[in-house]
Formats: sequence, C-alpha cells, structure tokens
Amino acid sequence: MREVLAQAAFQLFLERGFERTTVDDIVARAGVGRRSFFRYFPSKEDVVFPDHEGALAEMTEFLAAVDDSDPVGAVCDAARIVLRMYAADPEFSVQRYRLTREVPGLRTYELSVVRRYEQTLAGHLRGRFGADGDGELRAEVIAASVVAAHNNGLRLWLRSGGAGDPEVAVDHALDLVRKVWERPAGPSPAREKPAPAGVTTTGSGDNEVIVMVAAKGTPMWRVVQQIEAAVGEG
Repeated sequence: MREVLAQAAFQLFLERGFERTTVDDIVARAGVGRRSFFRYFPSKEDVVFPDHEGALAEMTEFLAAVDDSDPVGAVCDAARIVLRMYAADPEFSVQRYRLTREVPGLRTYELSVVRRYEQTLAGHLRGRFGADGDGELRAEVIAASVVAAHNNGLRLWLRSGGAGDPEVAVDHALDLVRKVWERPAGPSPAREKPAPAGVTTTGSGDNEVIVMVAAKGTPMWRVVQQIEAAVGEG
C-alpha cells in the first residue's frame, strides 16, 4: 500500500506539481480512503520519502551487530545501505531528486532526514570513541564527513539521470573519508618547549666575557632577563 500511494502521489506531482496536489487527490488516484493514507504517511511530504524509515531501521540494525574493530569502516558500510535504497529504483530516485530541487519545503524535509542518518552514525561512533572530550567531537565530525561524502557521490549519479553505477563515485568518496579518519586517535603531539636560556662567563675582572646561549624560539624577554641577572651577579 505504501508503494501504491507513493506511485499515485508521484504521478500527480509530475502532472500537476507538488503544491497543487492534495492528499484527497492522491487517495482518489490510488483508490483508497484518507484514513489509509494517514496510516502510512503523516503528511504529503512524507510520501515523497517512503523508503527512508526502512533504510534508517536497517542502518540501526546493521550498526548494532557490526564488529567493533573498524568503527570508521562500519559507518561507511552503513551509509551504503542508503545508496542501495536509491539504486534499487533509479527512475523514482531521479524523479524525487528533481522534485526536491524544485520545492523548497521538500528540500528542508530532506535535510531533516539526512540529519537523522548522521545522528545514527554519530551515536554508533560515540559508543566506540567515548562521549566525553574529543571522543564526542571525533564521532560528530566523522559522521558528518561520511554523510557529506556519500551525498556527494550520490548526487553525481542523480544529476546524470541515474546513468552508470552509483557505487563508483560513492566508494571513491568514502575511501577518502577512511584514509583521513582511520588513523588511530591519540593525543595531539606536544609542542617542544624551548630550552631555557643559559649564561656562562669566562675570564675574570675586566676581561670577563659573558656568553649567552638560548634555544631558537626563546622569548626575547627571557634572554634579556638572563643577561641582566648575569650582569648583576658580576
């Protein structure tokens, strides 16, 4: 029934436009009642994205069962679940892409769906990296990177009208994410502090010579301070 309603809705969207199509129009075309429509879709916008709830549920189930040894690889594989959903029906996916480009309200709705995917990936990564300090930051940034990479490759395919293999561009983009983020997380390298300035003296009396030795990068105030101290001691 979900597919019947979605197909009826898209036929009308293409014929009349999204804004001019009502829920009554959709149920009349599908041959069902309004109650049936709202049993499957909370709103007219939801009928444009009938498969995302299923993909989100599949992603959540996949991440719950995945091996913990490669968290970045796991979220990249989880993103491919969404890709396969789009690739399963290229014609519908291309029509939806074009429709969302034309209707600002649908674009906003689509962004909210994308955000749910991102939050799911980030939640999985927080469970691996920890929810405190840089662990949470790392989880959020990697999840955002995976979603951005996936969507970049997916849109290339959609803009082509669904020609060719969508996995080529998406795999390339996700491989880049893995190369960047699969390096082990560790503390930021500590900056080497310059060695303290040192002063030595040679000779005695009027022939005494002060030799100042300071590491490169030693603040000038420290150099002057050491010289003044040496002169004062003399």
